[in-house]
Amino acid sequence: MAQKNNFQLSIREYRPSDEHVVKSLLRDGILEHVYPAFFKAMSHPDHVGVALSISMAGYVLGGSSYFQALLFGSAWAGLIYYCCHEIYEGYMTRRLSTDMADVQANYLENPDNGFWVAEADVNGQSKVVGMVAVTGRRGGEEGERFDDCNGGVMGGGSEFAQEAGDGSYGVMSHMAVAFPWRRKTLGSQMTRKALDFCKERGYAYLALDVSSPQTAAISLCQKFGFVQTSSHNNTHAHRWVSKLARINVKRMEKFI
Repeated sequence: MAQKNNFQLSIREYRPSDEHVVKSLLRDGILEHVYPAFFKAMSHPDHVGVALSISMAGYVLGGSSYFQALLFGSAWAGLIYYCCHEIYEGYMTRRLSTDMADVQANYLENPDNGFWVAEADVNGQSKVVGMVAVTGRRGGEEGERFDDCNGGVMGGGSEFAQEAGDGSYGVMSHMAVAFPWRRKTLGSQMTRKALDFCKERGYAYLALDVSSPQTAAISLCQKFGFVQTSSHNNTHAHRWVSKLARINVKRMEKFI
């Protein structure tokens, strides 16, 4: 128990030497949502009904074979898992090949953007255990919104944008905390850092997109006063993949 108190947490700007660890945090932070998304999708009444029907068909076609029923039901579950995995892995791949391919150029060299890491100092040893980024959107740059939690895309403005004068706002993304360092207020500290950055830049509000399986992230947003302004289930994947995965993306926004 004494060791738990023998550490310090701080948030600092990204350095080039952090590249490997932040990419690892991104991979782990995104792919960990596959199983929650899968279980959430499989528990939907429509999917339960399909699973029972397919299992029954396997039982009948197999000549009252319980093995055949299990095999057919497993095939359906495997398809749902594939859809959930495809969405999150596809988003991860896109991010690693776009903005995360060069954090220095895409974030730190742009005064409208910011990228920070959470560093833990344990017995004199420093370790990056979290990260968060903010991308600034100036007036007239609404365009497409890329979901920063599961790869969805949505266009158009929101009620917040229409009320925000010149429309300048920040988009928070890539928030991730290493599993052993969760429940230590680190998520709250990084959210506060993002809000403070937006305030310094004169942004009217901070927005982020969060997928429905991310219940902890949604609760954190609500704690800080974020409100849901829209939702969608469109992703970079094929329409049938998105439909089967049943992942809903919530747009959360907070006035600064």
